[in-house]
Amino acid sequence: AAPIASSAAAAAAGAHATIQRRYFDQAYYDGLSDEDKETFYKCIKTGFDNADSGMGCYAMTPMDYTTFAPFFAKAIGDYHKGDPACADKHENDWDISGVGEGGVLDLQKLGCTEEISMRVRVGRNLERFNLPGAMDKAERIKFEQTMQGAFEALIYKLGGNVYSLTPNFGQDADGNDIPNPNLIDAAKYQELVDAHVMFKDMDADPYLKSAGISSDWPYGRGCWQSEDKQSIIWFGEEDQLRIMCMKKGTMLNEVFTMLRELLDIVEAIDGIDFAVS
Repeated sequence: AAPIASSAAAAAAGAHATIQRRYFDQAYYDGLSDEDKETFYKCIKTGFDNADSGMGCYAMTPMDYTTFAPFFAKAIGDYHKGDPACADKHENDWDISGVGEGGVLDLQKLGCTEEISMRVRVGRNLERFNLPGAMDKAERIKFEQTMQGAFEALIYKLGGNVYSLTPNFGQDADGNDIPNPNLIDAAKYQELVDAHVMFKDMDADPYLKSAGISSDWPYGRGCWQSEDKQSIIWFGEEDQLRIMCMKKGTMLNEVFTMLRELLDIVEAIDGIDFAVS
């Protein structure tokens, strides 16, 4: 408890810019079991390590939002500007019939005279895995292998490629490396970063480092990109999956339809169930 106590005292003397510091309660922490104290400290460690962090906390498992609800409900409510719905189970509503004109939202009707770059992105995690901050190298590899079925289905329907940074998939019984068929070299990785297709080196980020999210870099990290380059799925970043669609135009509803179809393909794969809290 000593690191918590000293960090909390430091936070109390500061400006409380970090949301985690605003809602950390020493009495609440002291009342947790030893096992829960260890997990909860992992959830909030990055906020203590990085005084300039905005949020300063990451759940380690999907259940942490429930287990540590007295803290997370306040922190998330603050982040979402007091949205009362954040305390309840979130339900996706894909009905766009009330948007624009019968579900058609043409930005030209709002004065947009030129095509613009439109993008929509969501984060998703699988309920059967720890969240990125609590994953070890073996679990990161297992997650990537689990996603192969989804990527194969996506390639069948939308084409494209999987680009992986994982050096190997472990060792076989003889101690030989199990090759990763999607492995790319450093030059290809930099090309994808420069094109904003792939995320940057996470291990250079102090916030992700202290939260355990960048651990085991680069194992379990990579992306899939569709043939038309309008759909991308990152795997192994702050969320297990960052799913995004983009295109140029003025029909905003088209991007959301693309995203819904993409999510339907992924979630239809056996063994892939999104975590919901």
